[in-house]
Order: sequence, then C-alpha cells, then structure tokens
Amino acid sequence: MANFITDVAVSISQVDERNLQARRFLQIDENLNKGAGGARIFLWYKQGSSAAPITRLEVSFNKEMAEGLFDAGYVKIDKNLVSGTAGKEIYLWYFKGAGEFHTPIKELAVTTIAKKEARMFTLGWERLACDLNRDIQGSDWIHIWVKRTQQTYICDVIASDDYVYDTFYFEDGYIRIDEDTNRSTGGSNVFIWYRQTTNPDRGLTELQIAHDGDRANLQKRRYIPVDVNLNSQNKGDPVYLWHKKTKGEEPIEGMTLLVNPAARQDYERNVVIVLEKDLNEGTGGAPIYLCYKN
Repeated sequence: MANFITDVAVSISQVDERNLQARRFLQIDENLNKGAGGARIFLWYKQGSSAAPITRLEVSFNKEMAEGLFDAGYVKIDKNLVSGTAGKEIYLWYFKGAGEFHTPIKELAVTTIAKKEARMFTLGWERLACDLNRDIQGSDWIHIWVKRTQQTYICDVIASDDYVYDTFYFEDGYIRIDEDTNRSTGGSNVFIWYRQTTNPDRGLTELQIAHDGDRANLQKRRYIPVDVNLNSQNKGDPVYLWHKKTKGEEPIEGMTLLVNPAARQDYERNVVIVLEKDLNEGTGGAPIYLCYKN
C-alpha cells in the first residue's frame, strides 16, 4: 500500500523542533523565513498508510481567507510562517478529503530559489502560489510544493472577487490559488480556483487571459469565459480567464500564478506555458502571470 502524508506541522523554535522530533515527524530542511531575518521556521510531516491522507494544503494571508477555510473544516497550523518579521501573518492549513476531487498528497517540498521552481513544476509537483515572504522586500522567494499519489488534471476553473462563497467552493472540491490577482492594486481581492481529477478525459486543455474586447474572438474559438473580472474594482481594464477542452489534446496537469518576474523565463525555458498578458496590466499593481503545463 502506497505511503502518503498523514500529518503536517510547523516549528518556529528549538522547543518546537525537539517536540516534533519526539513525535517522529520528519523535517524539510529549508528555512521558511530564509532571507527575511525572522525566526528559523521549518515544515514537518508524517508519512504512512494507516492514517487518513492529507489531500489539501492551503495558505491564508488575511482573516477573510481564513474564515472560509475554517468553516469548510480545514485544520489551521497555528504557527505564523513569518514569525519575527515585519510581514503580515501567514498560516498553513490542511484538509483530509475523499472523492473524485481529492487525491492524497505523498510528498512535500520547499523551494527558496526561483530557478528550482520550473523544473519541479514540469515533474508533476504542485506549487502553492503564495510566496511565504510576500510582504518582505528583498527576501527570498519561498514556496511550498506538493506531489500526489496519482497524476491529476485540471477539470474546472472559477474565480471569486469576494469571500461569500469560499466555504462552498472548498466543500465542492475546489483548490484556491492562494495569491490575489489584484495584488497591490487597491481593488477587490480576486482569486482563481480549480478542481482536479485523475481522469484525463475530463481535463481542460487550454487557458487564456484576455480583455473584454477579445470576447467575440474567443467565443468563436470555443473558449468558455469565467465571468469574474480579475481586475475587479481597480483602475485597469476588465480582464477575464477563459478555458477550453479540445478532444485529442493533452489535458492540463497543473497551473499557478507567477509574481516573481525573474521566474518567468525559467518556466518558459522548461516548456511551461506562461500566458503573455499581465493580469495587473494598467493597474499599477505587481506583474502577475498565469502559467500552466499540459
């Protein structure tokens, strides 16, 4: 029987580390606070086959994100991932689900160097989009990664520009890409969500980001829109996510958001599709790009 991740924890002190070692947790030897000047923070896990598997990891960086996770039954690891820094609090959550949209996680990893990311993305790892040093200038780019027991495919995408339906989306099997597409624009917090399946026949095959003026052309090409403006309530032009499923083409295996401009070329060199349109074009916000891999 295959092993999978059954428990996850975080240490922010040597006392925490000793306690987790005594409980037979395994440590990932990458400091989640690297380059930020705060406490040494590490991710820990247990792996086995006798307990229920973890199927979801999510990050929250504001109280509204946390409310939906809590109401949907996610477990909060109550250790601030930017402890000892000037950054806003960030927390890790996990969930043990079952059904078509929940595939057990078998491995965890952490990257602190952007150049390592693209290669991992092509090898079937899923990247939590939130940089754990997101509010700390000049720090390293820190991302948590998960790998599942089976290959999964993106079968649904939606977006939200408020938090009203977060609990419902989590309960319905969606994963929230934990970075705001409206980051630093002054607009609404906007998030892209997706569901996964192990059935490749259900997988979407293409994604696009486009202004509203491209609507007729994309509809003619049989793309389907996600009717939430990714530039909601900011000064930029309306921007929308579109998706398509074409029989006979390779399904999408993974998707994420890139905020680090230096990472874009590395992903493209590793044959990852990085959509050309900056989600924050014309808003004054941080450049953000959606990328995916078939």
